[in-house]
Amino acid sequence: MAEKTPEIWVFGDYRNYFQNRVTLQLLSRAHDLAGKTGAIVCAVVFGQGVQEWVGEYIAHGANRVYVVEDASLAYYSTDLYVAVMESLARQCSPEIILVGATSFGREFAPRVAKRLGTGLTADCVGLDINTEGLLVQTAPAFGGNLLSRIITPRTRPQMATVRPGTFQEIPHNYQAEGETVRVPLPQNLPKDRVRLISSERKPAGSQKLEDSPVVVCGGRGMGSKSRFRNLNELARLLGGEVGATRPVVYSRWAEEDSMVGQADKHIRPKVLFSFGVSGAIQHTAGIIDAGFVIAVNKNPNAAMMKMADVAIVADANQVCLALIKELKKRLRS
Repeated sequence: MAEKTPEIWVFGDYRNYFQNRVTLQLLSRAHDLAGKTGAIVCAVVFGQGVQEWVGEYIAHGANRVYVVEDASLAYYSTDLYVAVMESLARQCSPEIILVGATSFGREFAPRVAKRLGTGLTADCVGLDINTEGLLVQTAPAFGGNLLSRIITPRTRPQMATVRPGTFQEIPHNYQAEGETVRVPLPQNLPKDRVRLISSERKPAGSQKLEDSPVVVCGGRGMGSKSRFRNLNELARLLGGEVGATRPVVYSRWAEEDSMVGQADKHIRPKVLFSFGVSGAIQHTAGIIDAGFVIAVNKNPNAAMMKMADVAIVADANQVCLALIKELKKRLRS
């Protein structure tokens, strides 16, 4: 009997498809991993009326899409989704399962791993294949001060959740073709312990930091929390978002979800403004894919200044205020 071709699964969370691109990012990375292992890239989709998303995942790199479609799956239910995923994984024996490290993924993936008796590396910022063909999962450790490289040598599947923005999605390919495998809903599923009465989508107040074409990033060189707030006004005028370094977040000048770095958010803005950022490797690893970088720092020898396309040696807060004044002037004229 011929040996079964290994499969790399990406769970398809399509509920906020146009804003949350992590599934597409994982399909892209799965495609790279498959090139090293000879595996098939598969998306897994649960729900009702999901054909649109099946086509999207094939266009973004899936060779095969497993579909479990039923009215009971129209809305996410933890117990039900976990049970269906466990059943499908036991039936098909994937080599790797990848899930986005969203609020959904952080609830869903650990439960699936527990049911399957395997390990899970959470909040990964890197995935690779080693010389033995094992998935190397890179994740922050010790409060983000170190990066650990983890493998799962004995149990299968190898599982990981991955932070949004870590990888770049494959462009939509209208000519892509893939296989759709429809799987019936398993029998004897658990009854829902929670019943959904109604749901309403909350509109986002702003775009995600990872998706913003313009990011204004600030470091300790801004001088104080009140001065750091000026970056919010500058970002608003530029139609962008604000990012921060780890020391800034630890000083409580900014919220944790704005932290950019190797173990935090990876961003790819077309234009990045960097104010008072020294350029420690932990931070610059998260902005390496930025298109055009403008850095402002008093220290001309700061690492951030050396990697910038435009480096301005000046007080970061004074330049920020000058830009705000000029932008407001132009908007009034």
